[in-house]
Amino acid sequence: MSSDFETYEQDFGTLTAEITNKVGRIPKLAGEEKTQLVLNVDKQLEEVRELLEQMDLEVREIPIQSRGMYNSRLKSYKQEMEKLEKDFKRSRIAYSDEVRNELLGEDGGSSETQLIKLREERAHLLDNTERLERSSRRLDAGYQIAVETEQVGAEILANLHTDREKIQRSRDRLRETDTNLGKSSRILTGMLRR
Repeated sequence: MSSDFETYEQDFGTLTAEITNKVGRIPKLAGEEKTQLVLNVDKQLEEVRELLEQMDLEVREIPIQSRGMYNSRLKSYKQEMEKLEKDFKRSRIAYSDEVRNELLGEDGGSSETQLIKLREERAHLLDNTERLERSSRRLDAGYQIAVETEQVGAEILANLHTDREKIQRSRDRLRETDTNLGKSSRILTGMLRR
């Protein structure tokens, strides 16, 4: 089972290296070329998310005594994924020098206030995006806890049902034993009278 996890790790390493390389190139591009690269990176990020889900499933199947090591590795991969997503978002809205010059004109010094305003808006957008991501992660975690709680509840109900059946069988045996003891007592009483 850990061999599957290691295969996923290798795939994760390869994909994240490719994504990092492409994310670094995005701000330098413009137009259709930039759009295509953004779509490509988006698709690869989805593949990485699926890989992380597979790794998570593999970790759940590993025996509890050796699960800790895999959990910590998975946690670090998830943190790396979050960093990649942040870098990707920043690179999508980052402007190359050419685009900045087009927006501000060749004389960047005279339109310093526009540049400051653009930076503030970009920072504000990044903050809002990160806030949304945090809320999304909290919702996912809450959903995961609800699913696990439901599974635990189902197991408890199954155990209670089994225990109830055992108790009913024991009660039936006790009644049968009580009936047999009553018969035995009557037979012994009859024998003593004779």
